[in-house]
Amino acid sequence: MEIREIYGNLPELQTERLLLRKVSMQDAEDMFAYASDEDVSRYVTWNTHQSMEDSKGFIRFIEQQYNNGGVAPWAIEDKESGRMIGTVDFVFWKPQYQIAEIGYVLNKEFWGKGYMTEATGKLLRFGFGKMDLIRIQACCCVENIGSQRVMEKIGMTYEGTHRKAAKIKGVHWDLKMYAILKEEHESKL
Repeated sequence: MEIREIYGNLPELQTERLLLRKVSMQDAEDMFAYASDEDVSRYVTWNTHQSMEDSKGFIRFIEQQYNNGGVAPWAIEDKESGRMIGTVDFVFWKPQYQIAEIGYVLNKEFWGKGYMTEATGKLLRFGFGKMDLIRIQACCCVENIGSQRVMEKIGMTYEGTHRKAAKIKGVHWDLKMYAILKEEHESKL
């Protein structure tokens, strides 16, 4: 399987409450609502959005990735409100090794309600079912307890802490690594 096969025409995915779809410029206000929140952006690699133009610039980058068949995120849309409340994606995918890593961000208004568990769970099913993956991993800063909970809830196993493995906004962070294998995921279905 090649990256372009999936990302050349990113498929829509649905869960009970969510629609995972392409990000579009119509999402700029919704993206700015969470990307400008320092609590939301604390542990991510990108800087807190200071203006609507920051969000629009990021959306232009995402659209370019879609057009080039590159790895890019799904928008997480709350079906009830029609709002884009975050993104979820494979931040890297190595088809030749059949591994990928997921990443995600969510509007603080929706924290603690199972939305990210729902979105990432769907991405696991897609990765193992359609992308021929045998391992999906995720990592987070040691201090990011909410992200750790998401990984645990979708059945990932803690594999260890990588010391000073990421430099985010000028600070070296220890990262907790979690992963799930295809056979582990299938045994829980």
